[in-house]
Amino acid sequence: MTNSKQKRIVVTGMGIVSCFGTDVDYFYDQLLQGISGIGPIDSFPVDEYPTRFAGVIRNFDPGQYMDKKQARRVDPFIRYAMVGGKKAVESAGLNAENLAKLDKNRCGILIGSGMGGMSVFYEGVDTILNKGFKRLTPFFVPYIITNMGGALLAIDLGFQGPNYSISTACATANHSIHSAAEQIRLGKADLMVCGGAEAPITPVGLAGFVAIHALSTRNDNPTKASRPWDKGRDGFVMGEGAGVIVLESLEHALQRGAPILAEYHGGAINCDAHHITDPREDGAAVAACMNLALKDANIAKERVDYVNAHATSTLAGDLCEIKALRSVFGSHAEKLKINGTKSLIGHCLGASGGLEAIATIKAIQTKKIHPTINLEDPEPLTEGLDLVPNTAKTCQIDAAISNSFGFGGHNSTLVFGQYRP
Repeated sequence: MTNSKQKRIVVTGMGIVSCFGTDVDYFYDQLLQGISGIGPIDSFPVDEYPTRFAGVIRNFDPGQYMDKKQARRVDPFIRYAMVGGKKAVESAGLNAENLAKLDKNRCGILIGSGMGGMSVFYEGVDTILNKGFKRLTPFFVPYIITNMGGALLAIDLGFQGPNYSISTACATANHSIHSAAEQIRLGKADLMVCGGAEAPITPVGLAGFVAIHALSTRNDNPTKASRPWDKGRDGFVMGEGAGVIVLESLEHALQRGAPILAEYHGGAINCDAHHITDPREDGAAVAACMNLALKDANIAKERVDYVNAHATSTLAGDLCEIKALRSVFGSHAEKLKINGTKSLIGHCLGASGGLEAIATIKAIQTKKIHPTINLEDPEPLTEGLDLVPNTAKTCQIDAAISNSFGFGGHNSTLVFGQYRP
C-alpha cells in the first residue's frame, strides 16, 4: 500500500534535550556553526577509563516541566523524556486551553529508550550490595523500566491513547516514530508524541562500551573524536538527551490550526539477522530498509535531496551505510547531501533518531544543512559523495531520509519532506 492511499501525516511540534540545551532553534544553530558539544565527563571519576569524554548534558534543570520532588527521584532519562515531550507539545501549539479541547482517547505517546534507567539501576545495585535489600527505594523498578518516560508524560497530559515503549538499541527513536505514525495510519490515534530518551553516561554505561572497544579514546582532543567517514576515526563518542516530535493526521492538524513543520511520508524497519554488534559488511539489509521506506512513502529516489546518516564514527558501520546508499541511489547518490549529526553531539543511543529527526526537519525548514565536522581525510569509498565536510551548505530539500541502526541488527529509515497543501 502506498502513501497516496493512506492518511497524510504531518509534524506539528518538536522538543529537545541535548548537550546544547533544550531550545530546538539554538540546537540547530549550533549544528550549523559546526560547534562540537563534546567535552570531559565530570559527573563521576573517570581517571582510570580509557575514554573520559562524551556529549554530556550539564546543569540540567527540568524547571516547570516536572514536579521538583519527582524530578529529584526519577532517572535522568525520564527527566529528559518529560521535558522533551512537553516542549514538543508546547511547540505544537498545545497550551492548557488547547490541550483541553483534544479527544485525549485519540492522543498517544511512544517514547522509547535503549537502556532505560541506568543511574537508578546502578545506585540500586550499590544500595543492595552495601546497605542491604531493605534499604532499596520502592521506586527502583518504576524508574528503571523503559516505558516510564512516556507513562509519566501521559499521566501529566491526560493522553489515554496508544502508549508503549520500544527498545531497539540505537534504532529506538526511529522505530518509535515509525510505529507512532502507524497508529495514526491505522486510525487508532489522531496525534502521537514520539521519539527517544537516553541517559547512559554513568560508570556502568561507560564501562560497558569500553569493554567492547566501541569508543574513541582521543582524550587529548575530545571535540575531534567523533569523525564519521574519516580514516582517522577510532570509535564513537557517547551522548545523551531526548528528541521528541509530535505527529498528527493532516486533517486533525488542519482542524485545530496546528503549525505544520514538515510532512512524514513513511518509513521502514528490518533486521540484519547477522551479528549482535557488527552490521552486515555489504550493507544489504540497510539498503533493503531504505528501499522499503521509499516504497512506503511513495517517494521516487530522485526526489531525495538529503540523508541524515547514522554515521557513528565506527570502523565498520560508516562504510556499510555508504555501500547501502550507493546501492539504493545509484548515480543519484552523488547529488545527495549526506551528513552525520553525531560528529557534533556524539551518539545518543536510543535518543539519537529523535534528535536527528529534528535536525532533518530543521534542514527542510531552513534549507540549510549542518556540516559533518572532523572530516579531514575521507575514506576512498566516499569519493564523489557530498558529505558536507566541515561547513554548512544551503539546499532546497524536497524529501529527506534519516537512518538509525542498532545493536542486534535493527535497521530503521524515516522519510520526511516539505509539507505541500
